[in-house]
Amino acid sequence: MKNRVKHYREDAGWSQGELARRLGVSRQTINAVETDKYDPSLPLALRMAKLFAVAVPDLFIDDWEPQQ
Repeated sequence: MKNRVKHYREDAGWSQGELARRLGVSRQTINAVETDKYDPSLPLALRMAKLFAVAVPDLFIDDWEPQQ
């Protein structure tokens, strides 16, 4: 799953540490999400979307397609 967390974070002018502080997680968690090494939990994804005032699908892009 790809994401636009870094894009929205940089647009807000926040460091990874600042975003982590606002979300109550570690900077390492933010780094792992931004580098696609970790998919956040649903509650964390919802908090991120709320903080950036966007919908979850705008923040996280899932390119999965169902099998026919």
